[in-house]
Amino acid sequence: MKVPPLPPSWSQVLAEEFDKPYFGQLQEFIQAERQSHIIFPPEEYVFSAFELTPYDQVNVLLLGQDPYHNYNQAHGLCFSVQPGITPPRSLINIFKEMQADIGVNIPNHGYLISWAKQGILMLNAVLTVRAHEANSHKNKGWEKFTDAVIQKVNQKRSPVIFVLWGGYAQKKLKLIDTQRHTVIQSAHPSPLSAHNGFFGSKPFSAINNALESFGQPEINWQLPDL
Repeated sequence: MKVPPLPPSWSQVLAEEFDKPYFGQLQEFIQAERQSHIIFPPEEYVFSAFELTPYDQVNVLLLGQDPYHNYNQAHGLCFSVQPGITPPRSLINIFKEMQADIGVNIPNHGYLISWAKQGILMLNAVLTVRAHEANSHKNKGWEKFTDAVIQKVNQKRSPVIFVLWGGYAQKKLKLIDTQRHTVIQSAHPSPLSAHNGFFGSKPFSAINNALESFGQPEINWQLPDL
């Protein structure tokens, strides 16, 4: 079976997953889906989070759920959209909280690649989706794979900050050793729940404070305008 084009650090860490029956079945499912439907993100972007944030550089894991399902949005990083695409409302709420928390300017785009390059693994629980059909690839095997990713990050010797926004992400708490790692939780930034505990949660300063306490460089949250 074709192993995904992951950088060496992730290929080694996740090697045993690629040999499991579920992973082969998942790849066959995705292949069949791409032949009969429009699937997002494009194939070359499915593993972008791993390419941009090698295993040994992960200091923060930000967990999303499902890729965006409209044209030209998803590119393999949770919450991020491709350049030139209007930020979705959840991302606008993230930017509003970021500005309120640490005073940075709201950018003119939603392309979060500079965060990933600073050690934030921007992981969705499910890595593909049919066009315009949210959660259409749920329970097909991606969750097993991304749970394994979370567990491998949990095994890192150095402390990691896990950012869990919303009830779905918080179910992954059982995979995390909260004695060794820092967990930052709040409501989800979606318009349905942002006013119920996401706004005012100050996650950006909390992440940087935790990184500083670990002796790691803080994240520069300011996204340069495109």
